[in-house]
Amino acid sequence: MDSRLNSFLQRAEEVLERLDPLLPVRRLALDWDVTVAARWFREGQGGYLQPLQVSLDLSLADLVGIDVQREQLARNTRQFVSGLPANHVLLWGARGTGKSSLVRALLAEYAKGGLRLIEIERDCLADLPRVVEQLAGLPQRFVLFCDDLSFEAGEGDYRVLKSVLDGSLERAPDNVLLYATSNRRHLVPEKESDNDNWQRVEGELHPSEAVEDKIALSDRFGLWLSFYPFTQEHFLAVVRHWIEVLAAQAGLQWQWNHELEILAIRWALGRGNRNGRCAYQFARSWVGQQLLGSE
Repeated sequence: MDSRLNSFLQRAEEVLERLDPLLPVRRLALDWDVTVAARWFREGQGGYLQPLQVSLDLSLADLVGIDVQREQLARNTRQFVSGLPANHVLLWGARGTGKSSLVRALLAEYAKGGLRLIEIERDCLADLPRVVEQLAGLPQRFVLFCDDLSFEAGEGDYRVLKSVLDGSLERAPDNVLLYATSNRRHLVPEKESDNDNWQRVEGELHPSEAVEDKIALSDRFGLWLSFYPFTQEHFLAVVRHWIEVLAAQAGLQWQWNHELEILAIRWALGRGNRNGRCAYQFARSWVGQQLLGSE
């Protein structure tokens, strides 16, 4: 009897060892008193929040030339952190113009006031109700951040997003907002065929239901912030700012001049783009070269 029991226990242990890698890892609840940012990862039929080690060295003052957008977003976030009514936000426009950087800078500005940031990938939007459920009732204020949000024709995930933002029977809790960035104002591609069913009846236009359905998604965001391509003057102002910041950190003595301005313009022309990302990259390259040459 004992030998049969030992044999059974041994076989059971072998089976458990083989099954163990297939079982989901037990996840502990995050301590939001010390965690300021996390990312949602999908796992099996569910998912979990993974804490992120983030740098809080980007300030709102570093975002040069987008003063109007910066102030509107900061005001909305101050309302939210203070427990006042605030809106979901869509930041849309040209790439590299500071949309994502603004959100990161807000975390640095308001983390001590209770603001927390959760990144959620566009492919995980169907998990939004699960994420929101975990945050309800917590004292912190959570911004769900979806970077580069857009949907292709035929995709239905945007309807899940519409329900979470507004329109479902179970509304998102007051301590959760969604901030999204996109290159598209309406998030979903609009085609000429969408207008095939437009009709004019006694002077009144009746847009097709397809167009209305697409526009309804971006309408769920109460605040729209538009970002436009940089002018050359704006680009050079951002270059100068970042050189000042990086040079001060490295103790580098430098002076703005016409030659440096020409180098920055050539850098942008070589990439076919003038934006904040390009300006930051040039500043890093130029300061690095100066430091290397001084060794």
